[in-house]
Amino acid sequence: MTLLIIGLVLFFLPHVFATFRPARAAVIERVGENGYKGLFSIFALVGLGVIVWGKATAPFIHVYPPVVIGYKLIAPLMVVSFILIAGANMKTNIKRVTRHPMLWGVTLWALAHLLVNGDLASMLIFLTFLAYSLYDMVVANMRGVTKATEAVAIKYDIILVAAGTISAVVFAFAHRWLIGVPAIVG
Repeated sequence: MTLLIIGLVLFFLPHVFATFRPARAAVIERVGENGYKGLFSIFALVGLGVIVWGKATAPFIHVYPPVVIGYKLIAPLMVVSFILIAGANMKTNIKRVTRHPMLWGVTLWALAHLLVNGDLASMLIFLTFLAYSLYDMVVANMRGVTKATEAVAIKYDIILVAAGTISAVVFAFAHRWLIGVPAIVG
């Protein structure tokens, strides 16, 4: 479990650091924009790798049983999550609905997984991602992040929904191979 916690710290350290804008600006001034992005990426990638390794080697400690309705909710929640995450970096109207499509996508992803994973290691992962997403939304709102106001053609929203849905379906089928656990049960 220690390895998993180290991975979570390494992954979220640059993410939380980035919310402290004066400190972030000082590092960028010292090492440059590309240097900062490089350091951020190294910490995040190493952290992600250690999270995966830590989860794979963590003992299974049962905390609560999966929520029965969770198995019916996870598929639609994951589709919406994929759409929101994709929408954060696409030209769509989703940013006119929410200021934080990626963070809401991660929030839904974490909540959906907490419904069906009641072991301690999974709880550590999904609760940490959930807490960070909510924290980052609050911090961004305090910085004055606003919704987009300019409308874009509806075709971009259709592309977003199609891309997010297709990605969610492909990932669901690849989940066993990528994560080691089947996403499609029953």
